[in-house]
Amino acid sequence: MTYRQRMIDKLTAAFAPTLLEVEDESARHHGHGGALPEGETHFAIRIVAPAFQGVSRLARHRMIHEVVAAELAERVHALSIEADPS
Repeated sequence: MTYRQRMIDKLTAAFAPTLLEVEDESARHHGHGGALPEGETHFAIRIVAPAFQGVSRLARHRMIHEVVAAELAERVHALSIEADPS
């Protein structure tokens, strides 16, 4: 299973989002620190979920980082996150 799919599965289970986009942006970071030739190191996440209602932007980011902590520890070098309540 790809790291992208792992993150999709975990974020879906944790937040039941109404919108979830996980884009592998690794090709845009070729030659930068943390980039690997095979990709799956740099991702952009866009998520909208009721679970974020009344939660600060910083807390939403922390919640997401907690859910994908294993992927960040293993391979994912960078995450761009846009997280909004529905």
